[in-house]
Amino acid sequence: MIRLEIILPKNEVMPISEALKQINVGGLTVSKKRGRGKNPPPEIHASKGTEVFVPQFGDKYVLEVLIPESMEGQAIKLIRENATQGKIFVHPVLRTVDIKTGVEGEKAI
Repeated sequence: MIRLEIILPKNEVMPISEALKQINVGGLTVSKKRGRGKNPPPEIHASKGTEVFVPQFGDKYVLEVLIPESMEGQAIKLIRENATQGKIFVHPVLRTVDIKTGVEGEKAI
């Protein structure tokens, strides 16, 4: 199993979620965080538009999904087709356990 961590600088969560549903990816965790990347966040006009402020950190959307290794290529392809910018990090997952049932492995996801 692998965990895909997708970091998006703009909200393209719904198209990615819908695309992953097409290949039967059930679970998806989404969080909104603040961070800094290559491109600075947009300027903010303060004091009735007379002063411009460039924030240090901008809003980012982070998606996390666990999938079988056999689906990695297909999932990455769909993510790339439905997002315009961002990064995908692929992490190996050693073990998964369902807390309620005790089921382990791919059946737990």
